Amino acid sequence: MRVLIAEDDNALRDVLARALKESGYVADAVADGAAALAHLAVYEYDVAILDWRMPVMTGYDAVAAMRARGDHTPVLMLTARDQPSDRVAGLDRGADDYLVKPFDFREMLARVRALQRRWPSVQGPVLSCGDLRFDPATHQASIGDDPFAVTTTEVAILELLLRRSPNVVTRRQIVLHVWPNESDSIGSNAIEVHVARLRSKIVGSRAHIHTVRGVGYRIVPE
Repeated sequence: MRVLIAEDDNALRDVLARALKESGYVADAVADGAAALAHLAVYEYDVAILDWRMPVMTGYDAVAAMRARGDHTPVLMLTARDQPSDRVAGLDRGADDYLVKPFDFREMLARVRALQRRWPSVQGPVLSCGDLRFDPATHQASIGDDPFAVTTTEVAILELLLRRSPNVVTRRQIVLHVWPNESDSIGSNAIEVHVARLRSKIVGSRAHIHTVRGVGYRIVPE
């Protein structure tokens, strides 16, 4: 899953990026709203975390520009403003959620997971397909009540497929959501290798990963 962070405080921006990466996310970090808009025009993000006050363009103005151009990426607004009127203004501007500084990083991660669940094919906190289950909070995958081990990359691919099920996930989407650098997978068989390993681990389940030739993959129940 890919997350965008726009925060002008260098130390906080680095901590946020590190916390997200340690939790299995691909995180891009920028220092202002204009840079955030530029990234959003190129990449598809599951969630954007925008600080309210930033130079060049504020997060408050960036989220308005996003919505005006039809970008529906879920936005978590970070700010020191804690008055109800400020929260109302941010939400009415287009933000989906609001987190007041200082905050607990565990709460931030929980809010990011909650925003991810707003994808059109709504899933609950635990993602499922047939008897295949995956908990984004713990990264625990299981078939029925039997857990099985998955690598960090397999976790990212499995979560993406489950969140978009039954829709097809293109190879391009997998690259952008799973690998920080596109060159790590483009022009190689990295995607095929990881998908093959995932398939081998869910053999016997009632979930199947189908190849849509020339496009990508989708996971559907038996």
